Amino acid sequence: MTTHHVHASHPALVTRLKRADGHLRAVIEMIEAGKPCLEIAQQMQAVEKAITNAKRALIHDHMDHCLDAEGSETDRAELRTIARYL
Repeated sequence: MTTHHVHASHPALVTRLKRADGHLRAVIEMIEAGKPCLEIAQQMQAVEKAITNAKRALIHDHMDHCLDAEGSETDRAELRTIARYL
């Protein structure tokens, strides 16, 4: 069973992801409108970077606040697992 984790950083993270979602929707509209591929690729890069940065912030927050400083074996295993997503 998964426990529900809410951190102080989550509202800001949701805001970032909603902004990226809006940006992605704009990229889809660009494609549908037949905009130049270079412009589309540039905007897709911006969306990708926004999502990557949001993911990194989530993982760093988790590492800072959820893992025991003493480092139990469970925490070390979780750290190895979540670090794969960086």
